[in-house]
Amino acid sequence: MNFSDFSIRRTDIDTSLLPVHIAIIMDGNGRWAKKRFLSRIKGHEKGAEAVRTVVRNCREIGIPILTLFAFSTENWQRPKHEITALMALLKKFLRSEIYELMNKNIRFNVIGQIEKLPEDVKISVKETKDLTKSNDGMLLNLALSYGGRAEIVKMVRDIAIKAKEGIINYDSITAELVSEHLYTRGMPDPDLLIRTSGEMRISNFLLWQIAYSEIFITDTLWPDFGEDEFISIIKEYQNRERRFGKV
Repeated sequence: MNFSDFSIRRTDIDTSLLPVHIAIIMDGNGRWAKKRFLSRIKGHEKGAEAVRTVVRNCREIGIPILTLFAFSTENWQRPKHEITALMALLKKFLRSEIYELMNKNIRFNVIGQIEKLPEDVKISVKETKDLTKSNDGMLLNLALSYGGRAEIVKMVRDIAIKAKEGIINYDSITAELVSEHLYTRGMPDPDLLIRTSGEMRISNFLLWQIAYSEIFITDTLWPDFGEDEFISIIKEYQNRERRFGKV
């Protein structure tokens, strides 16, 4: 990527109106591959390149938090060979990107049912989190084995246990308390949600957190999602009026 060209285009962005937290549903890897008579795994490999691009773009623009929907709780129902290949690709991605994460001062984090991941993947995730834990230039969240409903169920159970043990009472259960018991605790909710591939649904992603997110749907398949379109969406976001239910 040519950062000098990027800087020229970045002058069109109002840095005072940047979204603090961007979330992306990365959809379309399989269809991208099918259109080219390639295996679905080739589509996922090409999708990993798009991940690198958007992470670099966010870091250079100055986006503090990026959350990418990489693998859902429902994805465990896919063919075993595809799941195995996806997990291997994830490990390869973490190994190949550690230099970039450290060089760009990016902290890596995972949200979701991490306990369901294969043991070798859990080790790679932990190693990457540990190595980058002191980085403070940007936070990169990968949603792995993640489902919005499962997250809410876990939150309800955790709060119920605390209520039963007398740690909290009924009157103390607020929206803020709920947020503190989600995977994204301590993070602001996404200002901007992007979905690729043209599908008009949120696919069980961050159900609580995106209550007031600005939503952008693009027909572009994830492997083809590039810098120019990403910057264009940021610029469009800055032209929207966010009222949060107010007049």
